[in-house]
Amino acid sequence: MLDDFLTLTNAGLFASLNFAGYLCGAIFTMFLKDINTKVKYFRIGIFLSIFTTIIMATTTNELSWYISRILAGFGSGMVLIIGGSLVMLKINYANKTKAMGIHFTGIGTAIVLCELISQYVLSEHTWSDAWMVLAIYAFFTSIYVVYILSFDKEVKKNTPKHKISRTLFTPYVVLLVFAYFTEGVGFVVQGTFLPDIINSLEGLDGYGGLSWLVVGLAGIPSSIIWMRLAHNHGSVNIIILAMSLQIVGILIPTLTSDIYLNLLSGALYGSTFIALVALFMNLGGQMSAKNPVILMGAFTTFYGIGQVVAPLYSVKLISMHGGYDTTLYLTALIVFVGIIALLFTRRLENK
Repeated sequence: MLDDFLTLTNAGLFASLNFAGYLCGAIFTMFLKDINTKVKYFRIGIFLSIFTTIIMATTTNELSWYISRILAGFGSGMVLIIGGSLVMLKINYANKTKAMGIHFTGIGTAIVLCELISQYVLSEHTWSDAWMVLAIYAFFTSIYVVYILSFDKEVKKNTPKHKISRTLFTPYVVLLVFAYFTEGVGFVVQGTFLPDIINSLEGLDGYGGLSWLVVGLAGIPSSIIWMRLAHNHGSVNIIILAMSLQIVGILIPTLTSDIYLNLLSGALYGSTFIALVALFMNLGGQMSAKNPVILMGAFTTFYGIGQVVAPLYSVKLISMHGGYDTTLYLTALIVFVGIIALLFTRRLENK
């Protein structure tokens, strides 16, 4: 789409609007108090995700795209947060950390399948055709999900309601939330621009799609592996390690145009950003006890703020400096500040 239709500035703006919608969805989910309502809005989120994909396929009107990106973000926020909390409530495994690791493999699997579908369609057709095929694919894959994430009639008769308690937001939790904000920044720069970053490097034009495929492949097993490590070594310790590796991946394109190292950058990104979503969401859900959506929503709200801010400063710095290096340096620094915040949480744990 960058080659055929979009400017880089528009791409950044559309991404920012998408994440602004995601932020609104995250905030909205925090005020849903019973299971029935959560299930209803989870289904609404799926509908919005599919409907807005169809809009991308059927029009090039910029206003329609602006609105659709906001609605798409709102829908995906509800799908990720409410869906994750429903899964956490439904599973009966004693070790929910490992089980949630399996759940979050869906993100990497979806990236791989969407990339393969897109590249297949694009080989013979247009980007609008690719959007439509993805919408059809999303519709059919969502049918079973909508069915399985529901609750039986006995639960519906006695739907528990939970209030938001300020006592949840201790200094420890506030630092975790801030760290997840910095991870929102770390996620979105590569999530928005990685294929173009790779294509912009000397001798690597055309490898951007391959790098995104590597992101998905690396992401499929990542949440299982990292969640198992979190179970054995503590969630915060493993989050610090994952964010440190993410910084390495962010900086690689600024240091070299070697194809293998830059594919490694994609692998480090894919294997960390999905795992970090799983690690933070699982940690927030477990600390919230019987109403996991509260801290999961709080975490995602500040993650969403980072997602909104990052594309805006990225586009500005790219236009000022004519490349991605300055943006990547600043992004790596912000993620590093998040690691510092996490080191302080370990001190609070030891008190």
